[in-house]
Amino acid sequence: MTTPPTVTLTLVEGRLDPTEYVFDERATCVLGRSVDCLPQIPDDAHHTTVSRHHCLLDINPPDIRIRDFGSLNGTYVNGEKIGQRRRGLTPEEAATEVYPEHDLADGDEIRLGDTVLRVGVSRPATLVLVRCAQCAREIGDGADGRGGEILCAPCQAEPGAVLDLLLELAQGGRPDLTAIHGYTVTRELGRGGMGAVYLARHEATGVDVALKVMLPKVAANATARARFLREVALTRALKHPHVAALHDAGFADGTFFLTTEFCTGGSLDRLLAERGGRLPVQEALPIAVHALLGLEHAHGQGVVHRDLSTSNILLQEEPDGSRTAKIADFGISKAFDQAGLSGLTRTGATAGKPMFMPRQQVVNFRRAAPEVDVWALAACLYTMLTGQLPREFPRGKDPWQVVLQEPAVPIRRRDPAVPAALAEVIDQALVERPRIGFQSAADLRRALDQAAP
Repeated sequence: MTTPPTVTLTLVEGRLDPTEYVFDERATCVLGRSVDCLPQIPDDAHHTTVSRHHCLLDINPPDIRIRDFGSLNGTYVNGEKIGQRRRGLTPEEAATEVYPEHDLADGDEIRLGDTVLRVGVSRPATLVLVRCAQCAREIGDGADGRGGEILCAPCQAEPGAVLDLLLELAQGGRPDLTAIHGYTVTRELGRGGMGAVYLARHEATGVDVALKVMLPKVAANATARARFLREVALTRALKHPHVAALHDAGFADGTFFLTTEFCTGGSLDRLLAERGGRLPVQEALPIAVHALLGLEHAHGQGVVHRDLSTSNILLQEEPDGSRTAKIADFGISKAFDQAGLSGLTRTGATAGKPMFMPRQQVVNFRRAAPEVDVWALAACLYTMLTGQLPREFPRGKDPWQVVLQEPAVPIRRRDPAVPAALAEVIDQALVERPRIGFQSAADLRRALDQAAP
């Protein structure tokens, strides 16, 4: 069996406990003097030049990348300064600056104050020619040590064509494509950085589903595939009126595919766009309560979403004219990322913005506590009522630093018309220090029920 690639940070100078950090899975680390950093640089006289949140490491073994957060005294790699805010700028002003990312290699040394960490990269020595799993175009020699299947960039740019071929092969009886046998695509529903989702109909039953294709940015080896599909299996086990059902999932020819319940009312973010960005309290609260009921069920089964936003709260239009909210994609996007399949995306522009993410998830990427979903749901409710995000994300400002440094703006500063009792609950739910304001979905749901006008 091939040994998976690893990244190791080893203490060369300074005082850290432990003196070595080994990463064999996708991870991010914020380095600095703050107690929530890992590794935490000593908060002592030898490290007064180190910021509380100094720099960010993005790790996807065997790849590792570093970016300074606009620190006062900079971050050094092999003795060269790679980032530092300009003289005279405050930390807040520095956060609007652009600081380049630097890929690190085996043997590179990172210095923060009197602490020096050496990067170690281990990968299998065997090189295997890598070809596109769909068109067989040569992609590389497999020197990154991952192995596995991947699609070339031109094929990744055409997810619809990828799906059409898979459906054709499924019709031919390929056993690894049984999950999508008999489906015909009706139209595209949406597209993102990881792939696309389509409305599809099963020819025999006439049932509509959302058929999602997810395209890895790095080769998907057996370990990564199994890790991701294990997480998918947990989601498949969720059966609840306020959770969009995941029917089936699989992997073939460098592509993951999933069939899920199709909700006729579309997503919450689409509804908000149609309504000018906000909803009245009487309409927003039931959506939030439905979503909290879905969270309660999932958390009770040990499943945490970790990526909840207005885009994956779906709406089902009922025959009596009412609307049911359902949470979709439980843990799917984060599981894809944690399996290393999205490549290095955390520090770059392609990572998007952590608009509905509490700071706990930035400083501890792998953390999957239920309260992070509760915070995110409160942020969705805040957005429904105000048409704005809980935090300010100024154009050009590093969004990850915003999450680390800025608390949520009290909701009545956004809209004084939000009822006071409801505003108090929402503001409490968006507290992050010393811990998130509501630790369970049930607690927040009961508080919203009591505060409802």
